Amino acid sequence: MLLVNTETIPGHTIIEARGLVSGNTIRAKHLGRDIGAGLKNLVGGELTGYTELLNESRQEATDRMIGNAMAMQANAVVNVRFTTSAVAGGAAELYAYGTAVVVRPNA
Repeated sequence: MLLVNTETIPGHTIIEARGLVSGNTIRAKHLGRDIGAGLKNLVGGELTGYTELLNESRQEATDRMIGNAMAMQANAVVNVRFTTSAVAGGAAELYAYGTAVVVRPNA
């Protein structure tokens, strides 16, 4: 499955648009990460627990979007975007979306 954040894929021609595809996940922080983040805020630096949580969330949302595209028999997704939103105290949604298309390599 080809994924790009552009409208076209270099070296390929879009022959059919299949429609909007998306995937999301809602994740909550846990006490261990909150304590570590609180301590890190005192001294500065990367909040690695949250970085890992965001990376896992992005991958899960992307995998779900790909599954949606495969169900539509697409072989690529163009205009891929990610967005986040707060759902509840301590919980956030990561949402991935794009347009499922069928592409073929240029001759």
